[in-house]
Amino acid sequence: MKAAPEAQKRLLELAELDAVLDRLAHRRRTLPELAEIDERSAKLARLATEVITVETEAGDLAREQTKAESDVDAVRVRAERDQSRLDSGQVSSPRDLSNLQSEIVSLHRRQGDLEDVVLEIMERRETADARVTQLSAERAEIGSGLTTLEEKRDIALGGLDKEIGEAQGKRGGITADIPADLLALYEKLRGQYGVGAAMLHGGRCQGCKVTLSIADINRIRAAARDEVIRCEECRRILVRTPESGL
Repeated sequence: MKAAPEAQKRLLELAELDAVLDRLAHRRRTLPELAEIDERSAKLARLATEVITVETEAGDLAREQTKAESDVDAVRVRAERDQSRLDSGQVSSPRDLSNLQSEIVSLHRRQGDLEDVVLEIMERRETADARVTQLSAERAEIGSGLTTLEEKRDIALGGLDKEIGEAQGKRGGITADIPADLLALYEKLRGQYGVGAAMLHGGRCQGCKVTLSIADINRIRAAARDEVIRCEECRRILVRTPESGL
């Protein structure tokens, strides 16, 4: 392949600019805020699930407490009714009187047991409600921090995107001066090796950092100035300049 020496030299400018673009792209992918946002988002999702679970538990306990309190009321009402019958003297049969007294004792015992159940449910509900409050506060705090991080991310990305846009604009100006076949080769090599062209400086390839042999130097020295040279070691386009040592 042949290309004007000036067009080949433009490859060095292009390679330098592409290195800048690669660094900018790497910075864009590895912004610290991105990892923090992912971590906080995952934690926020876990908290949201946990809040729903605890809220459901608290709701179940509230219904359980209502039912238990209703059972207490029912037993108390029945015990009060039996006590009224006993106090009124309506029951005259010794056997019925004994049965009624036994039932009242049993109802009071049952009421006490049910009241203990209510207290136990209330304690569990109080714990669940406190947990809901705690988790909700944590969720709000993490959500606020996440919003701040997203704002920082957007500012950082905006700055990087501006730099990338400016560099891409310069790149377009450079590629316009490079023949299509030479540019296609450069892009192919860049895709394979990360760098498509390198300077030959003092007899050394600046791409792979290998010093060329005397035979290679002589071969390059003898080549026409418009001949596109490739490094025998790394296969990148080797651009000759006054500093090449030829």
